Amino acid sequence: MFHQSIDLTTANENMHLGFLIFPGFPMACLTSLIEPLRAANEIAGHTRFRWTLLSETGTPVESSAQVAFHPSASLAQSGALDYLIVLSPPNAQFENPRSGNAALRALERHGTVLGAVSGGVFPLVRAGVMADRVCSVHWCYAAAFADEFPDHATTDDVIMTDGRRVTVSGAAAAFDLSLMLIDARLGPEIMTEVACWFQHQLGRGEGTRQRIPALRAAATADMMPEPVASAVQIMSDNLEDPICIADICEQINVSPRHLERLFKKLTDKSPLAYYRNLRLAAARQLVLYSNKSMREIALAIGYSSASPFRQRYQETYGLPPEEDRRKINVFRVQDNRSVPSA
Repeated sequence: MFHQSIDLTTANENMHLGFLIFPGFPMACLTSLIEPLRAANEIAGHTRFRWTLLSETGTPVESSAQVAFHPSASLAQSGALDYLIVLSPPNAQFENPRSGNAALRALERHGTVLGAVSGGVFPLVRAGVMADRVCSVHWCYAAAFADEFPDHATTDDVIMTDGRRVTVSGAAAAFDLSLMLIDARLGPEIMTEVACWFQHQLGRGEGTRQRIPALRAAATADMMPEPVASAVQIMSDNLEDPICIADICEQINVSPRHLERLFKKLTDKSPLAYYRNLRLAAARQLVLYSNKSMREIALAIGYSSASPFRQRYQETYGLPPEEDRRKINVFRVQDNRSVPSA
């Protein structure tokens, strides 16, 4: 799919960014955006970046870490911005969707680059401003995103720029985005010095893929040897309609016994047990990040009914799915909707 990168520079000498925060937003993502820009100003000796903290109504907002932030203005009062970045949990919605979505569209018409970090991509897509734009979606939200937006194109890249849109998978990638802005505005020397201040690695930008943990293994998906990586990809592509292990082996041209040895060595699990856990991990996203019934979730990962799904879920996570959903909502709930964040 074709996409076009944005020009990270702006016509304004001092770049003005707005950070729109929703209740339960991931605090690390906000600080990862702001701190490199603050350091760049200090190193350069003048203010090239400024930012405004916004909420929908301008009232205080509590982060996922239960730390309160006090915005400077409401979204409607944001004024001219070069960038507007949304930070939120996946289930965040405007209290007044009509005016909130209209404010985003107005900023877009005036040339503002719209973006989101982590769960912030969800309200951005709901607002209707991401049509035909590819999104970077954090791996822990991938199943929930695909469920709500089945036709929306996504990528595993940590940073995705497409037209005048930029989406970022998580806190470390948010730091990378700020480094890219610093490089474009102040040059590579200051960008490198900022990275060294925070002991942050260089070289993570567009085209860098997310690192995804291999279930029950001290490894990430990109570290898996072939043919395990190919088998896991096939499993991931067949969560709703599970495929038998023998058919997987046939597709990747290995014997079931050889694949069993490889999986046992890497994950201490058989391919079948790993596949089951992969399906349950996808189901847990829907338990925590959606309002789907347990029967709907069971069907989404290939179970014929909710009963065996509940049993497997409790065996894996130590509590029934309904209790898992209630447990997270003790800390984060809005209008009876689960609002986790990462």
